Amino acid sequence: MFTWPYSLLWHIIYALRVNAGKEIAARKPERFGKATQVCPEGNLLYCHGASVGEAVSLFPLLDHYLAEGHFRILVTTYTKTSAQMVAQRYGDRLIHQFIPYDHPAYVSKFLDYWKPERVIWTESELWPAMLSAIKKRHIPAALINARLSPRSLARWQRIKKYAQKMLSTFSIILTQTKADADNFKSLGLKNIHALGNIKYAAAPLPYDDAKLAALQVIINTRPAWVYASTHKGEEEIAVETHKTLKATFPNLLTIVVPRHPERREAIADAFRSETLNILFRGQEKTLPNADTDIYVADTLGDLGLFYKLAPIAMIGRTLSDDGGGGHNPLEAAQLDCAILHGPHVQNLQAIFDELHAAHACIAVENKDALIATISDLLTHAEKRLKLQEKAKAFIDAKKKILVDLIWALDHTFNLGRE
Repeated sequence: MFTWPYSLLWHIIYALRVNAGKEIAARKPERFGKATQVCPEGNLLYCHGASVGEAVSLFPLLDHYLAEGHFRILVTTYTKTSAQMVAQRYGDRLIHQFIPYDHPAYVSKFLDYWKPERVIWTESELWPAMLSAIKKRHIPAALINARLSPRSLARWQRIKKYAQKMLSTFSIILTQTKADADNFKSLGLKNIHALGNIKYAAAPLPYDDAKLAALQVIINTRPAWVYASTHKGEEEIAVETHKTLKATFPNLLTIVVPRHPERREAIADAFRSETLNILFRGQEKTLPNADTDIYVADTLGDLGLFYKLAPIAMIGRTLSDDGGGGHNPLEAAQLDCAILHGPHVQNLQAIFDELHAAHACIAVENKDALIATISDLLTHAEKRLKLQEKAKAFIDAKKKILVDLIWALDHTFNLGRE
């Protein structure tokens, strides 16, 4: 096959991503199918989660299989941030590689070396060359936490036979909702089951008790809120919200946790003309002081710390410039936050709908509504506490999903348990 133009395209994409700071140069071989670690002996389970949300949703399952000891585990991700999250949580207990670019030669080199015995893919980012190669090698595969929006379904319907061929790689598809399951079934696929969202099964985000105690001493009785997993445009919303609220709550602390810490320079540029006292946490883990207005937690893996610290959490990418889609609100629920979000939650619509049905979160349409809601919750502690309690009760009632997921995978993969 004459594939060199396709190969050249991937090399160009790689170069652009390096220039944008989205790649780790020392790990370039992985993008082109060459391993940078030694393949372990024994049964290898290969799991893929493209970015932070998908990778984190795999953690409960990875914890289970690591504890069980039946498999050696290989995890691939696409983004640098998700790779750092996996490394931070698991260290050398499993192997992480960046997923190779979706070129048949790179994919073949990858699979020929690792020789996985089972494959678990999560959510909605599908790589045709990789899935085709998995199918040709007759490797049992499952797609978990799958979602298929009406918009995506309409696109797949136009190339229905191709979609069927690619998705038939999976022996089972476990979806987030019944609507997702119905959408997959309309493509003519079989063995589709609506299991629910495995994000419900995730363990609470970790935090360091000593770091939390140190921050609590510094903050003392100051009112605080966190804008979590922010994207472009949302840091400015946080600043404008703080300015307005400061008139009523002069001692207010606003904590901003960017989704991608590597955006720190762009965020700093956006704040350069501000007269507020803005402090970046940075790699030195600098602590705020009594004069800090905005504390930018531009460090990886600290979101749990700031959810535990601040009683009110605004979920990022729900008011962002890019049209949003939302991030996981369950992480905030697990750590006792009162949850707020903007209108753009389409990526996690079912979760937000269920939270609303349980009266466990508040939707704000814009910055003005965000200001009014935070002001109300800071003024009326009983309202805030009630919202926190309902969110925690909601998530606690959802833990059984991990048991159902493991059962489904064990039966799909013929993993008998003694």
